[in-house]
Amino acid sequence: MSMIRELRAAVRPALRKDTRSPYASSGAGPVSCSAVVDCAVYREGRRDTDHLGPAEALRRVRSADGQAHGDFVWIGLHEPTEEEFSGIAQEYGLHPLAVEDAVHAHQRPKLERYDESLFTVFKTIHYVEHAELTASSEVVETGEVMCFTGRDYIITVRHGGQGSLRALRHRLEDDPVLLAKGPSAVLHAIADQTVDGYLAVADAVQDDIDEVEIDVFSERSGGGRRGGDAGRIYQLKREVLEFKRAVSPLLRPMQMLSERPVRLIDPDIQKYFRDVADHLTRVNEQVLSFDDLLNSILQANLAQATVAQNEDMRKITAWAAIFAVPTMIAGIYGMNFDYMPETEWKYGYPSVLIVIAGICYAIHRGFKRNGWL
Repeated sequence: MSMIRELRAAVRPALRKDTRSPYASSGAGPVSCSAVVDCAVYREGRRDTDHLGPAEALRRVRSADGQAHGDFVWIGLHEPTEEEFSGIAQEYGLHPLAVEDAVHAHQRPKLERYDESLFTVFKTIHYVEHAELTASSEVVETGEVMCFTGRDYIITVRHGGQGSLRALRHRLEDDPVLLAKGPSAVLHAIADQTVDGYLAVADAVQDDIDEVEIDVFSERSGGGRRGGDAGRIYQLKREVLEFKRAVSPLLRPMQMLSERPVRLIDPDIQKYFRDVADHLTRVNEQVLSFDDLLNSILQANLAQATVAQNEDMRKITAWAAIFAVPTMIAGIYGMNFDYMPETEWKYGYPSVLIVIAGICYAIHRGFKRNGWL
């Protein structure tokens, strides 16, 4: 994985050197900011129409006029390399540890405080549509959204193909009263969109689990397959585990944002975090119940397989017992002794056949009555 990152870091600047973003920074260092998806200054909840780079936007909001009107800047980046992010990190005074996490991704959901900023990590979850669940089906896709929240800025770093914030930005720009609350309003909107995505995925995963459960406990189909496929159940359990890794670690950060006073979070916005935390708790309970239910389904499937094997062994044993009778009698009369009963009798052969058939019929009927056949 580190090799892939190094290769991407080496190739991406070369590919982008001729397609410089309109938001390229004029800050310190030879930095290409082509990873910037959008950069805008907001005054009283309304977007400034000027196209500014990250450095110019920061100077605008920290000017006397910008501070007087409560301006803030929102920068959106997608999978930046260290070189692409270093200029912005230096300009905005971001902590090196948080910057490293934002660049390399694959972090647990968390909330960390660094001096004058908050660093928040969200795992985004997307349900992968599939016609039929198989032992190799991908059910959920994960991505990451990381937020640096300061007094007058919010920087979002997105990894993966899911979790786009473009529609969210447009929706917030249509509500200037809410956006006027500053960066904390954007942070809440991102958290709310992420958790709403969890709710939608949870409903879709529930449908998959119901389908597997029905299949496991259904009667033998026409093709003779009994129960469900353990591979499908195990694959679904792995996907639920991936879902759980995104949801459970986020509980504490949401509780902190909703219950404890945080200097960078507007008190009016903090009330909205309570609703997000409540929805997240609901999703977490669903995911835990999914895990328990899949454990029960997997155990039931294995138990059915064991029962089926026992039934097969009983049938094999029953038929072996039936065929043992003619084998034994034929073995006795095949020993070729001179003085054996009924060897010279005219009706000896048909009598032996009748005796064999009668004994076999009686044994078969007994096994049938006891459920072995």
